[in-house]
Amino acid sequence: MIQKVDWHSSTWNKLPDKFEAGTPHIAGAFGLKAAVEYLQKIGIEKIEAHDKELTQYALEKLDCIKEISIHNPKDPRKQGGIILFDTPKMAAHELALALDEIANIAVRSGMHCAEPLVSSINPDGVCRASFYLYNTQEEIDLLAKTLETIFHGFG
Repeated sequence: MIQKVDWHSSTWNKLPDKFEAGTPHIAGAFGLKAAVEYLQKIGIEKIEAHDKELTQYALEKLDCIKEISIHNPKDPRKQGGIILFDTPKMAAHELALALDEIANIAVRSGMHCAEPLVSSINPDGVCRASFYLYNTQEEIDLLAKTLETIFHGFG
């Protein structure tokens, strides 16, 4: 960002304004404001309670599937709405692809920007199911059912 421009020279603004790239992201600021208002309308406490309820439900459902290992606390009070899991039966990317192709379930697979930690658990990465306000117990049921289908076949 410049302070002054004439025909033969320009003067840079003082730090930190010197590194501002033109017009601020006004649309993003309005979008952020709308998102904050939306979350406030619902209530952060309600969102957190829903998140913990879904996480507890998912932990109970997925813990029954012998073919997977869960790699996070089994107490939803000690974590956010995520469950990390893998299986010795297939690579994390293959498992994620199977979930997507069979039931249109999207989980993230890989190192999750934490390669030293994740590779100590599984050098091929793990899968991560994430839950939030817009998720339901029925979706978790579908995840568990689809994992059972992957490991035990269609039938």
